[in-house]
Amino acid sequence: MKLKYLFFAALASLGFTACSDFLDVDSVSKYDSEGVFGEKTEINRALNGVYAKLMSGDFYGDAYFTKFVFNSDVEFTTNTSDVATNNSFRRFDGNSTASDVEKFWNAAYSGVEYANNFVYYLERSPLYSTEDAEIMQMMGEAKVIRAMFFHDLVTYFGDIPFTFEPASVVENYVMPIVSRDEVYKTLIEDLKSIAPYMKFAANLSNGVERASKEFCWSMIARMAMHAGGYSLRPDTDNPANFGKMERPANYKELYKTALAYCDSVISSATHTLSLPYYRVFVNECNYVVNSNDDPIFEIPFAKETSGNVGYVHGPKSELYEGSTSGDNIWGEAKSSAALSAFYRFMFDPEDARRDYLNGLWGYLYNGEPTISISYTVYNNKWSKLWSTSGNPESAGNTGINFPYMRYTDVLLMYAEAANELNDGPTDAAKAALRQVRQRAFTNPEKIDSYIESMSGSKDDFLKAVLDERKFEFAGENMRWKDLVRNNLLAENTYYNFLRYLVCGENGAGQSAYQEMVEEYDGMPEYLDKLPSTVYYMIGANPQTPSVFPNTSLRIIDIYNPYDDVVVSTVPDEYRALTVQYPYAWASDAGVVNAQCLYSFYGYIYCDQISGLVYLNTNGKYSTHAPNANASLPPVRYILPYPNAAIQRSAGAYKNYYGYTK
Repeated sequence: MKLKYLFFAALASLGFTACSDFLDVDSVSKYDSEGVFGEKTEINRALNGVYAKLMSGDFYGDAYFTKFVFNSDVEFTTNTSDVATNNSFRRFDGNSTASDVEKFWNAAYSGVEYANNFVYYLERSPLYSTEDAEIMQMMGEAKVIRAMFFHDLVTYFGDIPFTFEPASVVENYVMPIVSRDEVYKTLIEDLKSIAPYMKFAANLSNGVERASKEFCWSMIARMAMHAGGYSLRPDTDNPANFGKMERPANYKELYKTALAYCDSVISSATHTLSLPYYRVFVNECNYVVNSNDDPIFEIPFAKETSGNVGYVHGPKSELYEGSTSGDNIWGEAKSSAALSAFYRFMFDPEDARRDYLNGLWGYLYNGEPTISISYTVYNNKWSKLWSTSGNPESAGNTGINFPYMRYTDVLLMYAEAANELNDGPTDAAKAALRQVRQRAFTNPEKIDSYIESMSGSKDDFLKAVLDERKFEFAGENMRWKDLVRNNLLAENTYYNFLRYLVCGENGAGQSAYQEMVEEYDGMPEYLDKLPSTVYYMIGANPQTPSVFPNTSLRIIDIYNPYDDVVVSTVPDEYRALTVQYPYAWASDAGVVNAQCLYSFYGYIYCDQISGLVYLNTNGKYSTHAPNANASLPPVRYILPYPNAAIQRSAGAYKNYYGYTK
């Protein structure tokens, strides 16, 4: 049975209650080895408390894919302010007083504390035995969830406070700051030791909504890849310095670990990519759990209780007097977790993911479709509107599961690691990439021929793998992390900014940087071919979920969504309805719009008055004439420790990366 149908409301200490064993939870304050941990039913209740911490809106429930997905060539949020702020981290602009960072930090460490308590007390339980498969599975689940929280803390904060000892057993205890290298080493060894005791998802009552053996292996691989990749390291001698991008000397050993554990998942044959791409996510929107397909672990949000997946994604759904009506029975959708306007032009036209992911219209309160093509487009991967049922008065807390780990990720990690270790693609690496492309394409030339064309060198194949990840994981908080790991974030951010600037400047005249951007994108003159005016009409629903997953609402048919057209060729029924495409991103007076200038403000921006470009190096903005051979400073993607955490540590914690000012 789908878990979320059983998710109700809560013990005061957790914010949840339950009417099933999975969701019946205990507070940390109730933990003791003779009580809670003296009976398996109570142990399971305590484990449910660990799972409940995954659902906080301040972390995985919302902030993880809204506030802390940095602007890239995939996920993108505009900003019009030319003033530094404390809470605009999506554009790399914030500081240690930011309330969002403090909430994010507290939610993660709350999850860590619950997991630490569970592991600590279970190890001391009279029932604890490595011979008891049920006990060891529960131990494994808690350890894997703990690794999730710690891994994401390292990803965002670098070196972090770290311990496996629960604060509840040590009075006035302050976790020591531990280097990311040591954190990853400890977490990887911890999961290696528990993995043999864990069960495959197919053998768990709630399938991929529980942490399985495959998920444990996958987490080892993910952490090893990140540990072996580049990351922004602090300048401990000069805290005002933003730091330097470096990777550890033993990175190949870490990549070997990643390769081995990806291979364990692949060789287990417990997951496939048999379902069409769109169906994986439409199933999640309809609370269907597939434990042998792409998802390896889904965070099991509870309907009407937790999770904003599909509320911040998909077509916008507007309200009238607090409700929707007519054909629109699904309620409000904010649709704020959007995609770059340029993203859809990077796809191969035959890629099945392109038209599914990139949404070009939303809905009024009554179900009337309304076109929406601007600086961003909707991310249609998930949506409330993809569900077969709805509630006109509902808003967030959709209960749609978030696929934290997918088999696709394992395949592409395998391909990337094998390519790195072999100094070029192996046959197994190409086979892993082939599995992913076979789901996206039907034309064999786009599969085998493409892979062979990209297999001539290590760099070419890495580009193919990273491109595949770009087109696979929109909205899953992956793209910027992939770029960091390969030391490509500065370059990517630089050209993202220039794409918007070029189109804004073209609206005001002609940009000097157009040819440079087109050469980088490998698409000569493509910016001149983007539609300046699109022609559309409201049409009937195609009744084909692979074309549009909602089979009830009318759709908008766009005659020229990808290319400019000669007006005389547009069919008559499209002529009456035209909208200006946003590539005239400048005012009538020739001033480039603020959305083009300031959406990467913490790293690079263009002054609206002077038209000069400024690049941020260690907190100093210097004028910069963009060029293809520019020496770029690192992007400060690392978040600051919250001020409150520093104060509680009595000086044990200290910010670097220029956050000391």
